[in-house]
Amino acid sequence: MPQRSLIAALVSAQLLVSGAVFAQAASTTLTRDNGAPVGDNQNSQTAGAGGPVLLQDVHLIQKLQRFDRERIPERVVHARGTGAHGSFTVSGDISQYTRAKLFQPGVTTPVFVRFSTVIHGNHSPETLRDPHGFATKFYTSEGNWDLVGNNLPVFFIRDAIKFPDMVHSLKPSPDTNVQDPARVFDFFSHVPEATQMLTRVYSDYGTPRSYREMDGNGVHAYKLIDDKGGYVYVKFHWDSRQGEHNLSGAEIAAVQGRDFNHLSNDLMKAIDRGDYPKWDLYVQILKPDQLDQFDFNPLDATKIWSGVPEVKVGTMTLNRNPANIFQETEQAAFAPANLVPGIEPSEDRLLQGRMFSYADTQLYRVGTNVNQLPINAPKVAVNSNNQDGEHNGGARTGKVNYEPSRIAPKPQSDAARYSALPLEGATQQARIAKTLNFRQAGEFYRSLPANERTSLIANLAGDLGQVRDETTMYTMLSYFHKADADYGTRLAQALKRDVGRVKTLSAALSD
Repeated sequence: MPQRSLIAALVSAQLLVSGAVFAQAASTTLTRDNGAPVGDNQNSQTAGAGGPVLLQDVHLIQKLQRFDRERIPERVVHARGTGAHGSFTVSGDISQYTRAKLFQPGVTTPVFVRFSTVIHGNHSPETLRDPHGFATKFYTSEGNWDLVGNNLPVFFIRDAIKFPDMVHSLKPSPDTNVQDPARVFDFFSHVPEATQMLTRVYSDYGTPRSYREMDGNGVHAYKLIDDKGGYVYVKFHWDSRQGEHNLSGAEIAAVQGRDFNHLSNDLMKAIDRGDYPKWDLYVQILKPDQLDQFDFNPLDATKIWSGVPEVKVGTMTLNRNPANIFQETEQAAFAPANLVPGIEPSEDRLLQGRMFSYADTQLYRVGTNVNQLPINAPKVAVNSNNQDGEHNGGARTGKVNYEPSRIAPKPQSDAARYSALPLEGATQQARIAKTLNFRQAGEFYRSLPANERTSLIANLAGDLGQVRDETTMYTMLSYFHKADADYGTRLAQALKRDVGRVKTLSAALSD
């Protein structure tokens, strides 16, 4: 073949190959980064219907790993925050339920709390509507325990496999760098379980007046483990002794005009003048055989435990501001995986994913040896075989960096063994059986005073009114109507939409 013809043939072949690649890239089939198709992007793989999430779910792990590494070095979520030091003292007695030493009667534990907004960036106004983070690091005598939660008691989603998608929809659009309600509600129109969280965040609870006047919630169910390995399920709630106070729409504009750092300034000034804020810690407790008594799944993070009594455990007082914001507040690394003996995760699918994701993102954001930094270092000795890595300031010595060993034995504690969870069934990817997506949203709406219902309608209509896709618009309206007829009707009227159509769509929904 002549040289020119050979070159032409090679070019043609390359174009054909390139065309195949481009055709493949244009495919609408969802794949993992290695090109393999995804079988289910809605549900994590679990050990049976009620079992924990499996580490072998490579799609879930890859989504969380990639999501954790999207931004350098700002936190992907909870970027805007402030913190304070203090202590937690036990006044109640739940020692029958847990061997955790921090919950033994009379024990006082030093703490560091980081409050934050969630979606918006590090220098955003603190008046913006958002869930608000409430993360507490307990420096216990058995190591650090992180109770990582929000001011609201529920969350948008129930499965961690949807967390990157949810945050992507809430963050600024990739083509304009501007937050777009059309994207937000396009996503949530496919997530009916978010109806309660959307209702709460669009109420005035989405704009707290101060961090001091804000409750905190662990959101997830955890387990308390007793001396014999028995367990109960538990939810944690911080009740502000300052009361809960929020800003209306008109108040938001006024506050932002004079101080868009109002949450941080209020907390720091209060502590500086000796007005130390306090929160009482309460728990709700369920025995394992009580889980099936509800018409929803109590391990679903989109639900509250209505009717389950709260038991007071103790009181937290914040009494010292950070001396260096970067070293203490910004380098503070919280992760639900930081647990101590006597406290374990439940089978909550969202919590199971966060157990990996939060710890992983701190290793990426702050560094491999994040837990050696003073703000994160436990107050007890660390004796692990983890070694080296960037910025290692540890003092590990000796020639044995493995276990087991007769040269330098490191025995394990039987008291720290995990509890045993009975399992049955096959691995699966399927949603939970009892969803109950709308009822609690309606109960919350009806619990609001008349003026706060009006505020909720105005807040929600302001963003939902920017949606141009009618299918998305009416789907969202049907969710709110299914939660409460008055709620959905008033919102449809505020948006000048067909109430009859909303009722028809709502009637077709099942809770």
